[in-house]
Amino acid sequence: MKQSSILFLQGVIALTGIVALSIMIRFPLIEGRAEKLDLFSIYSDPFILYSYVASVPFFIALYKTIKLLGLFGKNEAFSLHSMKTSSSIKYCVILLSILIVMAGLYIRIFHNKDDDPAGFLAMCIVATFVTLVVATAISVFEKILQKGMDLKVENERLNELSKK
Repeated sequence: MKQSSILFLQGVIALTGIVALSIMIRFPLIEGRAEKLDLFSIYSDPFILYSYVASVPFFIALYKTIKLLGLFGKNEAFSLHSMKTSSSIKYCVILLSILIVMAGLYIRIFHNKDDDPAGFLAMCIVATFVTLVVATAISVFEKILQKGMDLKVENERLNELSKK
Protein backbone atom coordinates (compact mmCIF):
# COMPACT_ATOMS: atom_id res chain seq x y z
CA MET A 1 0.00 0.00 0.00
CA LYS A 2 1.35 3.42 -0.90
CA GLN A 3 2.46 5.72 1.88
CA SER A 4 0.20 8.49 0.54
CA SER A 5 -2.84 6.19 0.71
CA ILE A 6 -2.00 5.25 4.28
CA LEU A 7 -1.57 8.89 5.28
CA PHE A 8 -4.90 9.73 3.62
CA LEU A 9 -6.69 6.95 5.49
CA GLN A 10 -5.07 7.99 8.77
CA GLY A 11 -6.20 11.56 8.12
CA VAL A 12 -9.77 10.46 7.40
CA ILE A 13 -9.84 8.43 10.61
CA ALA A 14 -8.42 11.33 12.64
CA LEU A 15 -10.96 13.67 11.06
CA THR A 16 -13.73 11.22 11.98
CA GLY A 17 -12.57 11.32 15.58
CA ILE A 18 -12.44 15.12 15.61
CA VAL A 19 -15.94 15.40 14.13
CA ALA A 20 -17.32 12.85 16.61
CA LEU A 21 -15.73 14.69 19.52
CA SER A 22 -17.06 18.06 18.37
CA ILE A 23 -20.56 16.60 17.96
CA MET A 24 -20.36 15.11 21.46
CA ILE A 25 -19.40 18.49 22.89
CA ARG A 26 -21.83 20.61 20.88
CA PHE A 27 -24.95 18.42 20.62
CA PRO A 28 -25.99 18.50 24.30
CA LEU A 29 -26.07 22.30 24.13
CA ILE A 30 -28.51 22.43 21.20
CA GLU A 31 -30.64 19.40 22.08
CA GLY A 32 -34.30 20.20 22.86
CA ARG A 33 -34.32 19.66 26.63
CA ALA A 34 -31.14 21.69 27.14
CA GLU A 35 -32.47 25.09 26.16
CA LYS A 36 -33.72 25.78 29.71
CA LEU A 37 -30.78 24.23 31.57
CA ASP A 38 -27.50 25.72 32.74
CA LEU A 39 -24.17 24.33 31.54
CA PHE A 40 -23.55 22.21 34.65
CA SER A 41 -27.00 20.61 34.46
CA ILE A 42 -26.52 19.76 30.79
CA TYR A 43 -23.22 17.95 31.24
CA SER A 44 -24.16 16.27 34.54
CA ASP A 45 -27.08 14.43 32.95
CA PRO A 46 -26.54 10.69 33.58
CA PHE A 47 -27.22 9.71 29.98
CA ILE A 48 -24.78 12.29 28.59
CA LEU A 49 -22.14 11.14 31.07
CA TYR A 50 -22.82 7.55 30.02
CA SER A 51 -22.42 8.48 26.35
CA TYR A 52 -19.05 10.09 27.11
CA VAL A 53 -17.85 7.01 28.98
CA ALA A 54 -19.24 4.72 26.29
CA SER A 55 -17.39 6.68 23.60
CA VAL A 56 -14.00 5.72 25.03
CA PRO A 57 -13.87 2.35 23.17
CA PHE A 58 -14.77 4.20 19.95
CA PHE A 59 -11.83 6.58 20.30
CA ILE A 60 -9.49 3.77 21.35
CA ALA A 61 -10.53 1.81 18.24
CA LEU A 62 -9.86 4.87 16.06
CA TYR A 63 -6.42 5.29 17.61
CA LYS A 64 -5.60 1.59 17.19
CA THR A 65 -6.76 1.75 13.55
CA ILE A 66 -4.39 4.65 12.87
CA LYS A 67 -1.66 2.63 14.59
CA LEU A 68 -2.47 -0.45 12.46
CA LEU A 69 -2.30 1.60 9.29
CA GLY A 70 1.09 2.87 10.45
CA LEU A 71 2.25 -0.74 10.77
CA PHE A 72 1.08 -1.36 7.22
CA GLY A 73 3.12 1.63 6.10
CA LYS A 74 6.22 0.09 7.71
CA ASN A 75 5.56 -3.23 5.92
CA GLU A 76 4.79 -4.92 9.24
CA ALA A 77 1.32 -6.05 8.25
CA PHE A 78 2.08 -9.71 8.95
CA SER A 79 3.47 -9.36 12.44
CA LEU A 80 2.37 -10.28 15.92
CA HIS A 81 2.00 -6.58 16.75
CA SER A 82 -0.52 -6.06 13.94
CA MET A 83 -2.45 -9.13 15.10
CA LYS A 84 -2.66 -7.78 18.65
CA THR A 85 -3.69 -4.35 17.39
CA SER A 86 -6.46 -5.73 15.18
CA SER A 87 -7.63 -7.95 18.03
CA SER A 88 -7.87 -4.99 20.39
CA ILE A 89 -9.84 -3.07 17.73
CA LYS A 90 -12.27 -5.98 17.52
CA TYR A 91 -12.75 -6.06 21.29
CA CYS A 92 -13.32 -2.28 21.37
CA VAL A 93 -15.96 -2.58 18.65
CA ILE A 94 -17.71 -5.45 20.43
CA LEU A 95 -17.68 -3.49 23.70
CA LEU A 96 -19.06 -0.46 21.87
CA SER A 97 -21.89 -2.55 20.46
CA ILE A 98 -22.76 -3.82 23.96
CA LEU A 99 -22.72 -0.27 25.32
CA ILE A 100 -25.01 0.92 22.51
CA VAL A 101 -27.49 -1.86 23.30
CA MET A 102 -27.36 -0.90 26.98
CA ALA A 103 -28.08 2.75 26.07
CA GLY A 104 -31.06 1.66 23.98
CA LEU A 105 -32.38 -0.45 26.84
CA TYR A 106 -31.92 2.44 29.27
CA ILE A 107 -33.88 4.81 27.04
CA ARG A 108 -36.55 2.17 26.39
CA ILE A 109 -37.09 1.53 30.09
CA PHE A 110 -36.56 4.97 31.64
CA HIS A 111 -37.65 7.40 28.91
CA ASN A 112 -40.08 10.19 29.66
CA LYS A 113 -43.62 9.06 28.85
CA ASP A 114 -44.15 12.27 26.83
CA ASP A 115 -41.18 11.42 24.55
CA ASP A 116 -41.20 8.93 21.74
CA PRO A 117 -38.00 6.84 21.88
CA ALA A 118 -38.54 5.19 18.48
CA GLY A 119 -36.00 7.35 16.64
CA PHE A 120 -33.30 6.81 19.22
CA LEU A 121 -34.00 3.09 19.38
CA ALA A 122 -33.82 2.87 15.58
CA MET A 123 -30.43 4.62 15.69
CA CYS A 124 -29.30 2.15 18.38
CA ILE A 125 -30.35 -0.80 16.23
CA VAL A 126 -28.54 0.57 13.17
CA ALA A 127 -25.41 1.47 15.16
CA THR A 128 -25.35 -1.97 16.78
CA PHE A 129 -25.72 -3.63 13.40
CA VAL A 130 -22.88 -1.50 11.96
CA THR A 131 -20.57 -2.28 14.86
CA LEU A 132 -21.29 -6.00 14.57
CA VAL A 133 -20.54 -5.86 10.83
CA VAL A 134 -17.25 -4.08 11.59
CA ALA A 135 -16.38 -6.68 14.25
CA THR A 136 -17.10 -9.47 11.77
CA ALA A 137 -14.95 -7.78 9.11
CA ILE A 138 -12.11 -7.43 11.60
CA SER A 139 -12.41 -11.12 12.50
CA VAL A 140 -12.10 -12.04 8.84
CA PHE A 141 -9.17 -9.63 8.53
CA GLU A 142 -7.50 -11.29 11.54
CA LYS A 143 -7.82 -14.70 9.90
CA ILE A 144 -6.22 -13.34 6.73
CA LEU A 145 -3.40 -11.83 8.80
CA GLN A 146 -2.90 -15.13 10.60
CA LYS A 147 -2.68 -17.04 7.32
CA GLY A 148 -0.23 -14.45 6.02
CA MET A 149 1.89 -14.78 9.14
CA ASP A 150 1.87 -18.57 8.82
CA LEU A 151 2.96 -18.33 5.18
CA LYS A 152 5.68 -15.83 6.11
CA VAL A 153 7.07 -18.13 8.83
CA GLU A 154 6.95 -21.14 6.52
CA ASN A 155 8.63 -19.16 3.75
CA GLU A 156 11.41 -18.05 6.11
CA ARG A 157 11.90 -21.64 7.28
CA LEU A 158 12.14 -22.88 3.68
CA ASN A 159 14.66 -20.14 2.86
CA GLU A 160 16.81 -21.20 5.83
CA LEU A 161 16.67 -24.84 4.76
CA SER A 162 17.61 -23.99 1.17
CA LYS A 163 20.64 -22.00 2.34
CA LYS A 164 22.01 -25.01 4.24
